[in-house]
Amino acid sequence: MKEHPSEALTLEQALEALEEVVATLEQGDLPLERALALFERGIALTRACRSKLDAAEQKVKILTEKHLDAEPEPFEPGASE
Repeated sequence: MKEHPSEALTLEQALEALEEVVATLEQGDLPLERALALFERGIALTRACRSKLDAAEQKVKILTEKHLDAEPEPFEPGASE
């Protein structure tokens, strides 16, 4: 497992790392300290994913509102050819 700061990862990388953490924890044969460290890493990865998803949702909301507030342009056949 790569030890990168969670916020520096892309959403896809953070999800992959989280899946690795969960799979390792599910094996159940870890010393307590290692399990706690992995649990903490999982929490950090979960927060990073949530943050990235919230940011994406905000961008979509802003873009949607921007386009909904704009006046529609009239369609003129052949104008874009």
